[in-house]
Amino acid sequence: MADFDDILAANRSFADDFQLGGFDGIAKAGVAVVTCMDSRIDPLGMLGLEPGDAKILRNPGGRVDDLTLDALVISVHMLNVNRIMVVPHTRCAVASNPETVLREKLDASTGQDTSWLTLPVTDGQEEHLATDVQRVKAHPLIPDTVKVGGFIYDVDSGLLDQKA
Repeated sequence: MADFDDILAANRSFADDFQLGGFDGIAKAGVAVVTCMDSRIDPLGMLGLEPGDAKILRNPGGRVDDLTLDALVISVHMLNVNRIMVVPHTRCAVASNPETVLREKLDASTGQDTSWLTLPVTDGQEEHLATDVQRVKAHPLIPDTVKVGGFIYDVDSGLLDQKA
């Protein structure tokens, strides 16, 4: 239990001045963001948004996989989303390392063969971003009225660069 004492203490401090209760769960700014799980990314901060403004979907590489598409459909039809941003980032481990390198690192760390594990490696980040944006736009349950854009977030400058 002591493994999380620091986190629980920080949570108690957070809860002492908690002002976010009572939200209805919709995206007040109408935005959904698909981005990487990288801890250098502050999805709300980078967009000038506040808690409750957007739906945030995170995964390795910020890719649009089947589960992400399902979440986007729910976000569009039930949670007020009318703009979708797909936002991978610079210096991403899954975009800057070949699958063989990532697999070797995982094999060494786990001491096991990880060839069965799906790795979202992207060998051409901008091409994959364009494909992911098109995949969202082509989904039969995401209407044409929903705006979809592809951006690359620069982890060193904090700037977004629209690519699709």
